[in-house]
Amino acid sequence: MGSRSGRIAAAALAAACVFSVVSCGDDSSSDSGGGGTAIAPGVEATGTPIKVGLFNPSKGPATQAGVTTGKNAAIEYINKQIGGIGGHPIEVVDCGIDNTSPESTISCANQFVQAGVVAALDGYNAESSAAMPILTSAGIPLVGQIPFNTATGAVPENRVFFGPPPAAFLVGFLQSLKQAGKNSLTLVNSDLPQAHQVFDNLLTPLGKQLGIEVKSAYYPPTGPNFTALASTIADGSPAAGGLMTAPNDNTCNKLAQALKSVKYTGTVFLAACTEFVDILGAQAVGAQAYSPVWLPPAVDAAPEPAKSNLKTAEKFIENAGGTAGFYAYGTFSLLVDFAQGLASAAPAEFTGPSILTALKGLTDYQSFLGPKLTCGKATTPNCTTDMLLFEVTGDKKQAPVSGGYITPSPEVLKLIPGAA
Repeated sequence: MGSRSGRIAAAALAAACVFSVVSCGDDSSSDSGGGGTAIAPGVEATGTPIKVGLFNPSKGPATQAGVTTGKNAAIEYINKQIGGIGGHPIEVVDCGIDNTSPESTISCANQFVQAGVVAALDGYNAESSAAMPILTSAGIPLVGQIPFNTATGAVPENRVFFGPPPAAFLVGFLQSLKQAGKNSLTLVNSDLPQAHQVFDNLLTPLGKQLGIEVKSAYYPPTGPNFTALASTIADGSPAAGGLMTAPNDNTCNKLAQALKSVKYTGTVFLAACTEFVDILGAQAVGAQAYSPVWLPPAVDAAPEPAKSNLKTAEKFIENAGGTAGFYAYGTFSLLVDFAQGLASAAPAEFTGPSILTALKGLTDYQSFLGPKLTCGKATTPNCTTDMLLFEVTGDKKQAPVSGGYITPSPEVLKLIPGAA
């Protein structure tokens, strides 16, 4: 593909973003909620706090409440269980963002500068590129799990992402379908310009490359008719069908139930959702979803140390209260990898530039809930391209379809700026 394809692919990746509407506010609390599993005392951090910012999609009609749950649980774990970062507790300046408004992200970035944070954490911010000039000028690196913003993920300067790029999930999923002999796919998404770009300009060409017939359909962002949507997916009996992205678990739950009601028999795909595994129980068997990290329904299939770490994360997330699911575990993992990665690299002082250097220098680092990471590549801000594609194998149980991580084709990822 030439430069036009590069631009198309870059624009298409924006459809992987999850949009929410929130406002700015400072919440440095590390309260863990209440109740839950008793946890034995650990090593408490007592040094000078290390202050970081968090772009948090915490309000609005399509919030990701799991980010707050994961943040609260991780602070409790880091500060009271594992001794912080070299004895220093982590303090989070939690700033709400409107994922549809660059102005909201800019406001939070300015707040982080004024608060004197040494790093900013990307809570799946679709408008993170709006913050980069401010953060870069102030010497504040952006650290995240997955770059939901196209421009942010296209270049490596002043940013590090522990998970794979959004394109890796798309390419890995299509590869898996092909290997399973499934040659037709219908996916739906919110009727937004970015969704049309990803389906028309990226998914369809990739499908043709792999010999998969890809069809798309769209639903209104508010008030979708899930029965009609399920009937559209089931029309023609494609081998696989469902959601490539979802604003929340509720959308996945309702679509999964509707697909069962119209007796769709193909592989149901539900983006990064997890709640449907519990709600549908045995009816969910055969459905698939992706993730950059191991999640509780797949704990039995997880290797060590992910298995033990997942059980630890589950305890702290349960005690934190609130919403669990992918965004909670992804945020928990992000904060823990930030803390443990820095502790392993041991910068002489905790400044923005030294933190960026330390994290980019991580090589063969075992992440908390994911694969080993090597950061600091010249062409990408991501430390891995490996992703997990889970299939429901029994009542409330998942396992990776390949037995472990999927590595998407490097040759395909090279066509997408920042993906490899």
